[in-house]
Amino acid sequence: MALDSKEADLRRAERANLLMREELLVEGFATLEREYVDAWRLTAARDTDARERLWQAVQIVGKVQQHLQMVMANGSLAAKELEQINADRERKKRFGII
Repeated sequence: MALDSKEADLRRAERANLLMREELLVEGFATLEREYVDAWRLTAARDTDARERLWQAVQIVGKVQQHLQMVMANGSLAAKELEQINADRERKKRFGII
C-alpha cells in the first residue's frame, strides 16, 4: 500500500537526519574530502591517474552526502503526503463519507 511506503520513507528520513547530524559521520566526511584534496595537491604533474582517482574519491563522498539529503527530502515529502491523507480521512469522516 502507498501508505506503508510513505511511512517507510518517513522512517528512513528520520534515520538519515540522525546520521547527517552525527558528529562523527560529519567529521568523517570532512576529513575524507580534505585528505583527498590534500593528496591531489601533492600529486606529481604527470600523475594524471592518481589525480583522477582522487577526484573520483571526492565525488563519491559528495554522492553519499547527496543520497542522505535525498532520503531526508523524500521523507519530508512523505510527511506532507501523510498529513494530506490524514486530513482527507478526517474530512470524509466529518461528512459521513466513510
